[in-house]
Amino acid sequence: MAGYFREISVRMFAKELKDSDLIYREEEEQYAPQYILTPTGAKANRVLISGTLTEVENIGNGSEYYRARIADPTGIFTIYAGQYQAEATRFLAEAETPSFVTVVGKVAAFKADDGNNILSIRPEYIQKTNEKDRNIWVAETAKKTYERIAAAEEQLQDSEQNPQTDLSDKISNSKSENIRNALNHYTPEFSKYREMTLNALETIEV
Repeated sequence: MAGYFREISVRMFAKELKDSDLIYREEEEQYAPQYILTPTGAKANRVLISGTLTEVENIGNGSEYYRARIADPTGIFTIYAGQYQAEATRFLAEAETPSFVTVVGKVAAFKADDGNNILSIRPEYIQKTNEKDRNIWVAETAKKTYERIAAAEEQLQDSEQNPQTDLSDKISNSKSENIRNALNHYTPEFSKYREMTLNALETIEV
């Protein structure tokens, strides 16, 4: 574990997180970081989210273990906090709903009985915020999402213009291995995510 560094927090909307099902570790060690790779090519171990805290429930059996839901313009994030997230647990125990919050946390994956992965967030940091800060997060997340979409679309366009070049080989020689892996795993639906991004921006009051 000594060789692992603290992963940066990636901004993404709730819908893109929900659509993500590529989950992996780069090393086989038990404590190696777990990553998700999203349809637009975001690789994340830790995420930065902001939205409206709409629901908090203590689901622990004899102890404090909270499930909370946070809404952004595209969907719902689910977070869980217990004894290993002490500060977040204290926050949720006293939190009012609805209220704006910002969260930094690790993405956790649970495999359901049907084989699908259910993603949630284990908060490392949670703070009450305001609508202005939430709107800034929406704008910056939209920008980052659009940049990923544009990069992935450029790779696809290059491949169509040069059909003799294998897509995987071409992208592997580019700067983004994440794009290559995302395009290999997901069916490209960039128009859907562009529409998601634009709809999110329309919720911000000018």
